[in-house]
Amino acid sequence: MLEHVRILREEGVYRSQLDEAGRMPMSLFLPQAYEPRYPYPLMVFLHGHGEQERQWIDAVPNLSRRNYICIGLRGVRTVQRPDGETGYSWGGVRRCDAMIEEYVLAAVQETMRVCHVHSERIFLAGFCEGASVAYQLGFSFPDKFAGIVALNGWVPPGPLGLKQAAHEDGPGVFIGHGMQNPRVPIERAREAYQLLMAAGLNVSLRLYPSEHSLCPMMLRDVDRWVINECHRRFESSPF
Repeated sequence: MLEHVRILREEGVYRSQLDEAGRMPMSLFLPQAYEPRYPYPLMVFLHGHGEQERQWIDAVPNLSRRNYICIGLRGVRTVQRPDGETGYSWGGVRRCDAMIEEYVLAAVQETMRVCHVHSERIFLAGFCEGASVAYQLGFSFPDKFAGIVALNGWVPPGPLGLKQAAHEDGPGVFIGHGMQNPRVPIERAREAYQLLMAAGLNVSLRLYPSEHSLCPMMLRDVDRWVINECHRRFESSPF
């Protein structure tokens, strides 16, 4: 599906479908000066309610154009936006279902098939509703994901399997939140931080003078955190 990536190897966004029905689109960002022999970290992006994968892909230049291979996925349900346009959702307050798990894991597998990805440096990054999905996937599959980035989001209700994730090799967590966020109160970020700290996870909380957005300052901190997390977890394997 992404064979042209192997041929071109140029910085840019490559789009594909993971299923014949067209329900699993994927946008892949290939970094600047891509080196096929280097095992890159992989960032898996999950957008917010009413948005689509482009929300994250458009933000990649403020994250890093060189450090990662990135993939943006699309919510599995359609919703009507306030402006009348069609958007996408991961299911609102509902918990991540088997279809979403299959979608995310298939996208990771396809990316690893066509690109050189470090299997122990795969990070989930979610915004708003997507953060809720990132939390659940990261804690459900702690052996598959090195870290979770949750921006302007919340921890989903119900059991999360924190006990199995809270070990030395479990996923680290970066929580970023806008202090003037009118849609997701800052208390949700503080609640998530306290819950994960109490469970024994390696978690960082950063607050920003912003609203409900992917602000550049937030993304720069995500870039530094991911790189530091790779160093911390895999010191025997140089980044």
